[in-house]
Amino acid sequence: MDQYTTKSSLSAAQRTLVDLLQRLNFGRVEGLSVCSGEPIFEPSPRIIQKLRMGGDNAPRPEIGLDDFWLKRPVIEMLEAIADLPDGFVLSIEVKHGLPFAIEVEQRPGAGH
Repeated sequence: MDQYTTKSSLSAAQRTLVDLLQRLNFGRVEGLSVCSGEPIFEPSPRIIQKLRMGGDNAPRPEIGLDDFWLKRPVIEMLEAIADLPDGFVLSIEVKHGLPFAIEVEQRPGAGH
């Protein structure tokens, strides 16, 4: 999807998710609900931060920017979430503030 190119092109819920990943920097987001292809934060997903000994555990510097070009992993994650009309993201593994891997719950007969 070409619609996800900059942070400002995202919906409010998608921007919240991108901000969450940048704030987390390293770790996992678990139990993210999806409704009509949009991330839902009620109930709140579980956030597990991985602290790297001797490393920088601060949020990504982009967190303070209102707009920037999205990297390919973010676009692919948003596309995967948009493909779940209603569902559940079991986990998003985050490295350097970017989604590294995403696990989604597939429902039988949902066309996947």
